[in-house]
Amino acid sequence: MTDLPVIGAQLSVLDLDRHRDWLFEKDRDLELPEFCMADILANPGPFIDMALKKLDGWNGRLGIHGPFSGFELDVRDRDVRTVVQARLDAALGVCERLGARQMVVHSPYDGWDAQNLDVKGAKERTKSVTAILDTLAPALKRAAAAGVEMVLENIRDTDPALRRAVVEAADSPALRLSVDTGHAEWAHVTAGGPPVDRFIADAGTLLGHVHLQDADGWADRHWALGEGTINFHPIFRALGATGAAPHLIVEINDFGKVPASVAHLERLGLGQ
Repeated sequence: MTDLPVIGAQLSVLDLDRHRDWLFEKDRDLELPEFCMADILANPGPFIDMALKKLDGWNGRLGIHGPFSGFELDVRDRDVRTVVQARLDAALGVCERLGARQMVVHSPYDGWDAQNLDVKGAKERTKSVTAILDTLAPALKRAAAAGVEMVLENIRDTDPALRRAVVEAADSPALRLSVDTGHAEWAHVTAGGPPVDRFIADAGTLLGHVHLQDADGWADRHWALGEGTINFHPIFRALGATGAAPHLIVEINDFGKVPASVAHLERLGLGQ
């Protein structure tokens, strides 16, 4: 049991007390979701103070979910890009005050991109990567200085290589890859993408973070693990083969089912 990976979770600051013993017993990885919201980013102090108080004595790896609503990272309009950069900067300020080492950001890619980026030639892929990195440039600089890594999560992605190309081009410890199992399952079942374990394998040593959720390939379910149809055995085999040590975060809609989700992985002999 002790050689199995320790599984963490996304939990609201307001929900930490309920799971305190479970979180503290193994210093599990934690991700706080509140700071993806613009209203909270505008006044994050109360949530930061609450989190620091509740996490006193906990020694796990902390991350936050960064902002994403209303924008994509490949924005080319300079005026809009300024707003996006300001949101990312505010979220990195939260990371610094919390001592968080990781921040999740969303990939802009989808199935349309996977099929159309090459229609006008290879330059379109280069333009796409450049637009994302231009948007991220100030954040990458600040994150690197603060020891924070941003992890680029698959959302509507059907080709994991597109996301990987961005991280490879950045060539920075401040940008790595994230895989969401439910999003990848949707891409595989509904949109013709590869199976979930191939998303993991494609990320390889660049993998810094995994969102673990269950689903059935229809919509973004965020069910408790064991409630859907995802086969976690090949996923964890692929994780072991990467040689990476990503944050393994159960991200489900019902925070109350987080311990049961990890218990499901324990029964499968995959995690603890």
